[in-house]
Amino acid sequence: MYKSKLIVTLGGLLLLMTCGFTVEQPVKKNRAYYEARDEIVWEVPMKEKLVALTFDDGPNSRTTPQILDLLLQNETKSTFFIVGKRAERFPDIVKREALEGHEVANHTYSHMYLNSNVSEAKITDELVRTQNKIFELTGQKSPWFRPPGGVYNESVVRIAREKGYKMVLWSWHQDTKDWRSPGTQKIINKVLHNIRNGDIILFHDHVDGSIQTVEALKVILPELKKRGYKMVTVSELIQHRQSKSIQVKPRH
Repeated sequence: MYKSKLIVTLGGLLLLMTCGFTVEQPVKKNRAYYEARDEIVWEVPMKEKLVALTFDDGPNSRTTPQILDLLLQNETKSTFFIVGKRAERFPDIVKREALEGHEVANHTYSHMYLNSNVSEAKITDELVRTQNKIFELTGQKSPWFRPPGGVYNESVVRIAREKGYKMVLWSWHQDTKDWRSPGTQKIINKVLHNIRNGDIILFHDHVDGSIQTVEALKVILPELKKRGYKMVTVSELIQHRQSKSIQVKPRH
């Protein structure tokens, strides 16, 4: 009986193909899909030695000011993906980020992982509350959104787009995993051993009880400058690609 049904099914499929019909394959919504639609950015491959430093989960009253000091000393700009409720606790740090020329971007209000169990209303609330807080503290509106943990789905991408955001993740070879406190040298090695033009590097300025990122930056920042890299905001990185109109196949 099973074999008969299988033969009928295959026979019907063959008949459709013979008559000129094609069976539409489901679209695989992977990195290539979203990059082709220009809806998510992982990195910006280019000929020039530019990279973007990004910091998630802050502000932190202890480590963020130290990171800002190091960025200032090394004449470096970066993008801070802030958590709204932490911005409410430390508004002066967010103001300092903006005043010193850094980019303040959206990382949700409560650092919620936006998986399939989260309603569209909640996703919207997480973005809008932080969006409003950023504007209140800096007078600026960032076009960038990064979902906590890099967790997203079609609803997250669509809602972010509707709210005026493009999603920015990070270069897969530049995930320092500093949130795990892996050791200062491991953070240093991850960045310096894998650096490429157009990288978006992932750090965290809020890691409970750890200053490993701060210590690692004391080595990373001057070394990247020594190698001829300029460290810029996400906006500057993307604008540079657009201004040069460089067509480089994304790395996967």
